[in-house]
Amino acid sequence: MIRRYLIAGVFTLLPLVVTLWILNGIFNGLVGIFRGPLTWVVQLLHLPDLPYWALALFSALMTLAVLVLVGALVGNFAGRQLMEWLDELMLHVPVVKSIYGATRQLMGAIQSGQGGSFKEVVLVEWPHPGAYTLGFVANRDCAWAIPGGEKMLAVYVPTSPNPTSGYVVMVDPSQVRPLDISADQALTWAVSGGVVAPGRTGTGTFRMPETP
Repeated sequence: MIRRYLIAGVFTLLPLVVTLWILNGIFNGLVGIFRGPLTWVVQLLHLPDLPYWALALFSALMTLAVLVLVGALVGNFAGRQLMEWLDELMLHVPVVKSIYGATRQLMGAIQSGQGGSFKEVVLVEWPHPGAYTLGFVANRDCAWAIPGGEKMLAVYVPTSPNPTSGYVVMVDPSQVRPLDISADQALTWAVSGGVVAPGRTGTGTFRMPETP
């Protein structure tokens, strides 16, 4: 009986625990960004040390303010010129330019809707014949890599449970099958390790196993 309740408790609370763990990591990351500058200002003004909750509140407000400021800047000519200058600067720094450039192009493709933009979900035979997984069409032209590749697809295959890492494969269109599901459903399927299938919800309660 205790074993049944223990299993039920684990499976019921596990989604909540994982969610809180991820949010806690994001929260601590935001606090850490502004901890140094705020501590320096407090010491400069000879003020008493701030409690953790005040530091956390300040970090959240500063993050929100930075996002709003950047959004407002890119909406006018001067801001766009500034961002172009920042792009040029970042793209000339060794090592940094590879990471920044790839991320910048990815965000631009998602915003503009160019190529597949990870909105078209397909079933692809990968990593070997007879095995299938879900992927996202990222580009419809691979001529830069393969002769005659202008008709090939670049398909992004997310890993589980972290879909932000994955593999990019170049395949012939005949090797993929379009699926009538949304990108959100495909990502949920990947994050859940294949447990939450498209068309089903992951919010149901856990049913305790029957006693043999």
